[in-house]
Amino acid sequence: MAGFGDYSNYNRPYGLDPNRETNDLYDTRYQQIYGYHTPLNEEYQGPPLVMDDVSEEENNAYVTTAINVASLVTENLLSHPFIVLRRQCQVHNTLKNYHIVPYTLLPVVARLHRRQDVTTLWKGIGSTCIVKGLNLAVEDVLSKGTGWPKEIGKCSSVLQFLQHMTLKCVSLAVITPFYSASLVETVQSDIASDKPAILDVFREGFMRILEWGTPSRGRMLPIWAIVLPTAAFGITKYFAHLALKSITVRILRFQQRHRHELSASYDMNHPKSVPNPLIEDLNLKANIFSFIAMEVIFYPVETIIHRLHIQGTRTIIDNLDTGTSVTPILTGYEGFMDCYNTTMAKEGIGGLYKGFGALILQLAAHLAIIKFTTFVVAEMSNLLKPANTPTSSDESVHSQQKYLFN
Repeated sequence: MAGFGDYSNYNRPYGLDPNRETNDLYDTRYQQIYGYHTPLNEEYQGPPLVMDDVSEEENNAYVTTAINVASLVTENLLSHPFIVLRRQCQVHNTLKNYHIVPYTLLPVVARLHRRQDVTTLWKGIGSTCIVKGLNLAVEDVLSKGTGWPKEIGKCSSVLQFLQHMTLKCVSLAVITPFYSASLVETVQSDIASDKPAILDVFREGFMRILEWGTPSRGRMLPIWAIVLPTAAFGITKYFAHLALKSITVRILRFQQRHRHELSASYDMNHPKSVPNPLIEDLNLKANIFSFIAMEVIFYPVETIIHRLHIQGTRTIIDNLDTGTSVTPILTGYEGFMDCYNTTMAKEGIGGLYKGFGALILQLAAHLAIIKFTTFVVAEMSNLLKPANTPTSSDESVHSQQKYLFN
């Protein structure tokens, strides 16, 4: 019986010498299936190796993991100086230089570093991480106590989706007082205020909760007047992020499938399913794109929310018009709409985008770190790849370098 790769007894008339040339039609069909042919004077050694595909998938998985870690570290730690700058601009209602473009911030930052410590742009990072951890803890407790899902997927029902959104709303409402305390620590000037202890965020947060009604400090808004707009802002931004991410993934998968169908090596019998490393890659790209879009779209709303949080806290911030002085925050907004109308009347639409240049620097640094991580991991993978691994084309060798935002 003929072996799996033995085609010498097929498509040959009876009595034809087996050493004669193989049927051209079958040889052409063989090349279409496997991408190469076995010379007539050599014995067929079996199907082609697939080590390239396996190695490429493993390396892509390493790159995806590295990018996820780099994105997480960048978002929570390395982006903090830019967050400090943009929040100080957002809450400063009398700021003359709006800093909508990045280059206006550079001389101000240089003066801040000359006048203050190097850590002037890292203030409040401890309380910021505490609030994020508190948010995760509240979600975990609510999920275990109520059975509401912390995560949703494609197979989730409408009821599970609504429960998940309710979980997010409740957790945002619970951490709002602590978020206010963390915001104050982030924007206040180091040279005009005492440096807070690491657990002061809890003390100030509980003080805001106890003053649920009319606060005892000046024009500070009661916490119940801030919880609703803060929770509404957070859940709307989260829902828009999920929706945009889902749409982006669908578009990327359609483009990937379209490119595959147009490629010369496309096989009609190839399975339609997408490999897991590729799905993770598409999800990562969609998540980064959605994150950037949400930061840009919701920036004006974030400005109003931060002004409501900071009002009446007697906070003194660095004057980012000069970088060498400080200024107090004195506002008298009555609520969300009053803050919006007052800002539009006195500062114009540009007042809602104060500090936008810091956001541009933050996103640029974020993408640069991800790109650098992709390049380093891809190069390390190529260096550690076994020398005897077969390579079919230049495209397979450099496929890892064409991974993200190329």
